Amino acid sequence: MSQTTPASAPIPAPAPVHWKLVVDCVNPQSQADFWAAALHYTIEDNDALIQRLLGFGALPREATVEFHGRLAFRDLLGVRHPEDPYDADSGTGLGRRLLFQRVAEEKTAKNRLHLDLHPGDGLREAEVERLTGLGASVLREVKEPSGAWVVMADPEGNEFCVH
Repeated sequence: MSQTTPASAPIPAPAPVHWKLVVDCVNPQSQADFWAAALHYTIEDNDALIQRLLGFGALPREATVEFHGRLAFRDLLGVRHPEDPYDADSGTGLGRRLLFQRVAEEKTAKNRLHLDLHPGDGLREAEVERLTGLGASVLREVKEPSGAWVVMADPEGNEFCVH
């Protein structure tokens, strides 16, 4: 089925799709701390939204935790790029973000999706050292004709690469 418009009316391009990467984890707060530090991102502050939801009776207090002196959702916590827009009423990022979601089971198999970090030319070794200091571990170093990188795991075992 083709779309017809008057000759003078251009067909508008579809808007880009907003997305976030959701990471299943056992402890969203510790994962948010690690990844915010690893990526130099900002942890989302949902305190104002949570206070409103508690005030309306729409959220039970046990669905929240105190985190860095503010209320956070017990089972969800996001980190966002510090330069991207965010909703001031909810604290939710509107750009590049990771959302950590509590699940009951621990990670048991290889990731099907992972992050590649690119700290810049000549900075890989220092970045691996910095990330190890934050709680990551080195799984292996890879050297192939296509390049070299280090495969690491975050504190819950999720793999990522440093190029």
